[in-house]
Order: sequence, then structure tokens, then C-alpha cells
Amino acid sequence: MHDPASTRTTVISSAGDAADLIDTLKTLSGRANGIWFLALAGLFLDAYSNAALGAGLAPMVKQLGLSPTQVGLLTAMAPAIAIVSNPFGGWLAARIGRIKPLLMTKVVFAAGALLTAAGSDFQTVFAGRTLVGIAYGIDFAVAMALLAEYTPASLKGRLNFWQGVWYTATTTNLLLTLLFYKFDVGADIWRWSVSSSAVFALVLFVLQLLFLVESPTWLASKGRLRESVANLRRMYGFAAQEGPMASGQAEEARHQVGLRDAGVLFRRPYLPRTMLSTAISLTQAMQYFAVGWYLPVISLELFGREFEKATAGAMAFNAVGIVGGCLSAYFGRRIGLRVSSMAGYAVVFVALLVMGATFKQLPVALAALLPVLFIFFHSAGPGPNGKSIAALSYRSDIRTLGTGVTGMLGSFGSVAGLYLFPQLQSGIGVGNSLMVLSVVPLAGLLTCLAIKWDPTRAAVNLEQEPIHLQQRQPVSA
Repeated sequence: MHDPASTRTTVISSAGDAADLIDTLKTLSGRANGIWFLALAGLFLDAYSNAALGAGLAPMVKQLGLSPTQVGLLTAMAPAIAIVSNPFGGWLAARIGRIKPLLMTKVVFAAGALLTAAGSDFQTVFAGRTLVGIAYGIDFAVAMALLAEYTPASLKGRLNFWQGVWYTATTTNLLLTLLFYKFDVGADIWRWSVSSSAVFALVLFVLQLLFLVESPTWLASKGRLRESVANLRRMYGFAAQEGPMASGQAEEARHQVGLRDAGVLFRRPYLPRTMLSTAISLTQAMQYFAVGWYLPVISLELFGREFEKATAGAMAFNAVGIVGGCLSAYFGRRIGLRVSSMAGYAVVFVALLVMGATFKQLPVALAALLPVLFIFFHSAGPGPNGKSIAALSYRSDIRTLGTGVTGMLGSFGSVAGLYLFPQLQSGIGVGNSLMVLSVVPLAGLLTCLAIKWDPTRAAVNLEQEPIHLQQRQPVSA
């Protein structure tokens, strides 16, 4: 049963009407909830595909005889390609809708995974990982926007579930890798791990093709009111009716949003929102990869150097991320995305300083507690919030453009973490590197203090905010 308030508004004349109607809901249940989680499942695939290579990286390096430079290129491929594919995905979804790009990415995911798994040299594996990176960048930008448009205002914090899903996907991949190890597949274990992501992609393609519903808000923003009403009925059970198009909407509906419209993200009212979501995305990625290089050291010391024990150790750390990621939705709802980011940054800042100052001086069990605290407060705080704030801060007609562009800028943090930290580590050591990198969460904390925007606390209908998009000049004959 949906909320009785769902019958209050029945006439849909604009995207604002569709958004207002969805916002009358206090819960998502039944079909709507199932569709919401099916869209979220795409982010599981994003994380799983990224983790698939890492679990069997050492055997792959040995089997293919890869150089350290080649390994670095492969591990950084997804976030590097996302710098380009994030805004492209946003542009594509702004023009043709959310569902078609999401379905397309599942096919690209599967093709990239199979090409990688079949690779016998660096060039083939590189080509496969490039395809995975393209799909990852597009899928993430579009899926977050679709989830935001599916979700009523009272439940916006649940977008942060994507962080728990991310760690769950990584843990699932590690678990399956252990299973493959039991079958004694030898050095080919990485091929099994990568191939399993192709299976997930194809299964998800079929399920999303059958059950996903195009965003009613986006449809209404494009003037497709009849389809919007049909999807509101199909997903939520609303008894909505198509009304006359709202004044001025016809011209907006005809406008094809392009990358040249990205400038609107850097003008008011969107400039502070773009700055905040970008800063959080950038700093959380950098701080995560800083400790990502430290975790294997702790894991090996705690659980031993055998493959099974080291993998089990990595799973234990990821389990902390699952808990923190799932609780981030609760914290986002209770105290807001901005405040929860600030709290997370504060603890991460202290944890990095202490880890750096005491590196290899504390007993292993006590030393392991520090990265546990780091992972929990990272995943419960800023880890998911940059992408969630971006998805919740823009009108539907430019939302995927916003998630794409801010995702592109945030991806620089992932690339910087993967490349800069190892160089810093080799120059001044792990301990000093961690202390230097504590400036990253400090910068994130200061940004959150300076910019007060929080979409979970803003009582505005984003669809009714006036903006000025670039006008297209008519083509002369």
C-alpha cells in the first residue's frame, strides 16, 4: 500500500508536479521498492567489476609478466576513463533518458570482462579494462541520478546505501575468489574472478530490461506527460492524469541539454552545490586510496602471507565498510549529508595522523584498530556523500549533467590517490606519507564548514528552480 497522500495530486503538467507527487510518499514499498533496489544493483556491478581484477592481481602479473608500470595502468584504468565517461554518460542520459544508457553499460561491462578474462597479453587486458572503465563511468553517473528521481524527499538519505553496496560487492568478489581458489584453478584464478563479473552484468541486463521504469520526472521535464503519468502509475500506483503543459515548459522541453550547458553548474544557485559535491568526491577518493595502500600491510601482518589468509583479512576490513556504508543512510537521514561528512572527516583526519605517527610501532592488533576506525567513519561519512549530494542537488533536466561533471572532477581524486601516494611513500616512507595526506580530510572538513548546502535539509522543489540554459542558434538554410 502506498501512502494515502499519493492521491492528493492527480494532474501532471510539469516535472515539478511529478516530483511533488513522488514526495508525498513517506515509504517505498512493494513494486517501487523492488525497482529502486534493482537500479541500485547496477552500483553493485560497478564495484564488483572494479574489484574483480584486484583479487587475483598477483597471479595475473606473474602469468602475463607485467611490469609495475603496466600494473599501475590497469589498476587506475577505471577511474581514469571515468574522467571522460562520467560527463559523457550524463550528457547521454539528459538526451535519451536514464534506462537506455544503463542497459547499454551492462553489455559493455560484459564485453570488457570477457575480453579481459581471455587476454593473453597486456594489450588485450588493457582493452578489456578500458571497456569496463567506460561502462563504470556512464553507469555510476546515470544510476545515481535515477535513484534520486525515484526517491521521495523524506527518504533522500537512503541514496547513501550505495556505499554499503560497494563494500558488499568487493567482499562478494573476494569470497568467490576464495571459492575459485578451492577448485585449484591455479594462476588462472584472476580469469575466473573477472569472468564472474560478466555473468553478473548479463543477469542484471535482463532484469533491468524487464523491470526498470524510466524516470517520471525526467519524462515530464521533456514534455512527455502521458508517459510520465503511465510510469507514475506503473511504479507507485498513483492515480495521476495528464494535464496541460505548464507555461514556458514547451520551450524547455524542446531544449536538448548538451555539455555546453555545464556552465550552469558553476553559476548560482548551483555553484555552492557543485563545489561541495566535487570537494567531497575528490577528497574522499584521495583519502581512501591513501589507506588502501596501507591495508595490505596490516592484513598480511594480521592474517599471514598465505593467499587464503590475506584474502580473509581483506574481507574483514571490507565488512567494516559494509556496516559503515549501510549506516551512512541512517546518519544522512538523521543529521544530514553535510554534517555526517564533517564528522567522518574529523575522525579520518585524526586516524591518519595517529597511523602515520605510530606506523609499525604499535602492536599489530592495536595498529589494525586504526584502519578499522578509518574505514568505518569514511564509509559512514564522506565516502558516499559527494555522489549523493550531486544526485540530489540539480533539476531533472540537468541532473545527469551534474552527476557526470562532478563525478569527472571527483575521479581525479582516485587517480591522484593511485599514483601520488606510492610515489610519496617511496620518497618519505609510509608513516610520513599518511601524516602528510591527513591534510586531505582536513580540506574536506573545512569545505563542509564553509558551504552550508545540504539537499536533505533544503525545503525546495528543485524542478521549479529557474535556470538559464544555452540557447541554440537556428541553423540557416
